[in-house]
Amino acid sequence: QKVVIAKWLMRQPRIILLNDPTRGIDVGTKQELYQLMRKLADAGAAILFYSTDYDELIGCCDRVLVLYDGAVKRELVGAEITERALISSALNIHGEDSPVGLGVGA
Repeated sequence: QKVVIAKWLMRQPRIILLNDPTRGIDVGTKQELYQLMRKLADAGAAILFYSTDYDELIGCCDRVLVLYDGAVKRELVGAEITERALISSALNIHGEDSPVGLGVGA
């Protein structure tokens, strides 16, 4: 998995799409991948990845869009990205009719 990702990244893409990029890899390799993703993002690359790992989302993401029933239910930014916010949004605890929370202070 690491080798495949490294080959793709040698092309210096501006947009990177990943699906559970660290599933099934060891902790050391995860950390290397996280550092690489941060370096690419800091250099201007857009990185979009799907993950079921809350710690990964909290530690890696600048912004998280939470989907429920096929629609964006909440956008979390920066310090808003917490396990509590992710779980409550993913389970639609605020109810189906609540508006999408957008950004800080929403």
